[in-house]
Amino acid sequence: MSYAYTPGLKVKRETRVRKSRILPISGEVLVNKDEHVSYDTAVARTYLSGDATFVPVFYKLGVLASELPKVMLKKEGDTVKEGELIAVSKSFFGMFKTEYSAELSGVIEMISPVTGMVCIRAHPRPVNLTAYISGEIVEVIPKQGVTIETSAALIQGIFGVGGERHGEIKVIAEPDEVLKSEVIDSDCASKVLVGGSLVTDEALKKAEGIGVKGIITGGIDRDALTSYIGYEIGVAITGQEDINLTCIITEGFGQNTMANRTYSLLKELEGRLASINGATQIRAGVIRPEIIVPFTKIIDKPVDVNEKRLDGIYPGTRVRIIRQPYYGAIGTVHSLPVKLHKLDSESYVRVMVVNLDNCLVTIPRANVEIIEE
Repeated sequence: MSYAYTPGLKVKRETRVRKSRILPISGEVLVNKDEHVSYDTAVARTYLSGDATFVPVFYKLGVLASELPKVMLKKEGDTVKEGELIAVSKSFFGMFKTEYSAELSGVIEMISPVTGMVCIRAHPRPVNLTAYISGEIVEVIPKQGVTIETSAALIQGIFGVGGERHGEIKVIAEPDEVLKSEVIDSDCASKVLVGGSLVTDEALKKAEGIGVKGIITGGIDRDALTSYIGYEIGVAITGQEDINLTCIITEGFGQNTMANRTYSLLKELEGRLASINGATQIRAGVIRPEIIVPFTKIIDKPVDVNEKRLDGIYPGTRVRIIRQPYYGAIGTVHSLPVKLHKLDSESYVRVMVVNLDNCLVTIPRANVEIIEE
């Protein structure tokens, strides 16, 4: 018999955060164990192979494919620069000649007497992997990457778009207000904006236009999100969208007042530099959008070392539903039936009864997450 695990969104005033930063292919690690790094420190580097371009040089010179090696001034393995002369053909006893200069820089990978093509591969592109969060290197994985640890405030959202970005936190709206474009001005540039129960697509577009790094708000309409991104978000992982703004939703779709605990903590952190990431995956291998604010020193208020840890759920526990048809809805656990419940798929699972605005619904336990208080 299997038991479903009920995850919870984290809202931690201070906790230890670990992040693994791994290169996509083998490369070079640039830092050492126990070294302190800033969020923008390059911790590892690799090189991605450049694109290969096939050029019909035989045609451009008016020679047979088999004659190509004879008219080439460069050989396989040679480096060429854009505009550099690499082939010359002569005709009529050398009185006339036709030249070909490289149209891009790179390395000649192939000269084919069969096809008459010359393959030029662009120079490898360096990929620098930054730390993302400021902290201490606690593990070095040779040729692959590092693990960074820091003491930080950590807030997870329910949904987000946009990748890793950084900026100072700036609160611009109350938790129950609609976040409109009118409250976003030039002072918001390079900041991570906080507030509101709903953000409009006009606000998102204006924020991106003036250089806002991120928006953290309670809710968003699907239509507004689609309008902003330009297409409808599917079921795959988010975070790779071609946008210049990261948006993190803390409560759910539609208009949702930001939870007091979340808003209060973000307000307390105003002015501090935050590392944010909107990447979200709600299926296997759950990934949550996150706001991480590393501390250079212990914050003023004492932290309760006996902070409550949630090992389960009980009647009265506040939960958020993370599957359709009630995705994003917030309620409280009414009861936890012991008997397994049969689904339409013929499988048996443990369920809970959740009170949603005085309406009781039965939900598989794997379809909810605890809202940590």
